[in-house]
Amino acid sequence: MSRSVSTLLVCAGLGALAAGCGGSSGGSGSASSSTGTAATGGVVTAGAKLPAGCTRVEDPGTRAGEAHQKRPSGRLSGPATVAMQTNCGAFTITLDVDRAPKTAASFATLVKRGFYDGLTFHRIEPGFVVQGGDPKGHGTGGPGYKVKAEFNKNQHVRGAVAMARSQDPDSAGSQFYIVLAPAHFLDGKYTVFGKVTSGMNIVDNVKKGDKMKSVKIIETAE
Repeated sequence: MSRSVSTLLVCAGLGALAAGCGGSSGGSGSASSSTGTAATGGVVTAGAKLPAGCTRVEDPGTRAGEAHQKRPSGRLSGPATVAMQTNCGAFTITLDVDRAPKTAASFATLVKRGFYDGLTFHRIEPGFVVQGGDPKGHGTGGPGYKVKAEFNKNQHVRGAVAMARSQDPDSAGSQFYIVLAPAHFLDGKYTVFGKVTSGMNIVDNVKKGDKMKSVKIIETAE
């Protein structure tokens, strides 16, 4: 079994990028999103030297109230690009409104509502993926609604952005992951709805607990 599959198990024991049943760096169950509390799992400790270009962040705590978002309706009318500013720099994601129209529209709507501002990357699998977008901060939260799967021909290449989910294919919500290295065994099993088009070097440096300080739509035909 692939190392990546064996360390990313959903509650039922099937290989998956889990959302809604815990999940932590190293696959050891649910974990806190706080920074400065451990020396393992990619967390930057209080006394540790930060990577170049990074600023220290405070634990944002849980945002349980975010789990009552109104379900988005409609689709984006054209291409959309999202700018994500983290405490280690910025990167951009271009959304695929053709192959994953409902997923792209849901993600863009949450961005416009400020849903992602201040959330953390709660899960890091070095050489595989970084995952974030949980208002609870530890892998079990979401926006209060689910997005049906839009499995497509987009591949899990480096920089691909896809929705995390539980065992149920139609259980995606707000949690997403960014692929650090090709992971084609996931193709057709998760909704790939975008790709990092600039700043992938910033994504490479993301550590567990790093914060999405500001997430904005910078280009859209809508």
